[in-house]
Amino acid sequence: MKEEKLRTIADIAQLAGVSKSTVSRALNDSPLISLETKERIAAIALSHGFNPSAAARSLSRRSSRTIGFVTHAYASEGCGITDPFSLEIMGGIAKGLASLGYDLLILHVDPRSTDWADRYLDSGQVDGFILMTSERKRKHIDHLLEIGAPFIAWGLDGTEYCSVCGDNRRGGKLAAERLLATGRRRPAFIGGPRIESEVQERYRGFAETLAAAGLRLDPALVFYGDFEEGRGASLAAELVDRHSGIDAIFANSDLMAIGAIRSLLARGVRVPEEVAVIGFDDLGLSSYVSPALTTISQHIGMAGTILARDMVAFLSTKTVTRSTVPVELLVRSSA
Repeated sequence: MKEEKLRTIADIAQLAGVSKSTVSRALNDSPLISLETKERIAAIALSHGFNPSAAARSLSRRSSRTIGFVTHAYASEGCGITDPFSLEIMGGIAKGLASLGYDLLILHVDPRSTDWADRYLDSGQVDGFILMTSERKRKHIDHLLEIGAPFIAWGLDGTEYCSVCGDNRRGGKLAAERLLATGRRRPAFIGGPRIESEVQERYRGFAETLAAAGLRLDPALVFYGDFEEGRGASLAAELVDRHSGIDAIFANSDLMAIGAIRSLLARGVRVPEEVAVIGFDDLGLSSYVSPALTTISQHIGMAGTILARDMVAFLSTKTVTRSTVPVELLVRSSA
């Protein structure tokens, strides 16, 4: 008589008396797990009809030499394929994968669902996933870990999965140093969502550098948004309408910075003479706005190439990597 069917890696972990991460690594043939443990876990999975079968994937699935780029084109959060940052990093990923003999498949998924991962893996269309994710979508990472799927995440650092992040704390430091060097004494901070670790790190680097120079960042001048141009415009308007003496804005994305500049100019505030503005990303369009945007470059193309490199490396070595992309201050006209 067939034993009861298991549905998740957590079920296998409970039967085997090990952690979920151990099961995931065992089913993906990680060198960190002993052969004895791998065989025991694979036997449990197969005897209980585990589906999707991570064991079968690791033992018999042929490589498609294709990586899925997961984007949330139907979300209202600005994370879709029309987002300039996603487009630019996707270009770097495609270039990096092509150099390694892999193709890129763009996956438009519902950000509220996780069943897309099982569907694409079980069909054999992709060998793994590159995620443009956030804390609000951590359930995607949790599910991918649960089913033992190969993946890498941009912007979210973790110990159980591969990740690539910008040097966000240093980025905040560079922005503060630039504003201090130009004599600004009352700067404001416009962040992305407060919950995001990259936003927290940019704030930390910014505030610590100001404090080291004897300048306290006024909590009343710290606002959080969503990385989008419209939110940058509305927050900048709120800042200048409610608070006097502001002489600089550090925005956590180029789009927010561009929106802030638009809002300031509409109110007759001169940039940078009265209020300097610094962005974050160095999107291609940032040098074409007026005034041209001073920004913290994340070297987006390089980030995409590293994501591709580390994803493909994980497929063959099963080694979890954590890479940091260097940042650089690019001085233009806005600050």
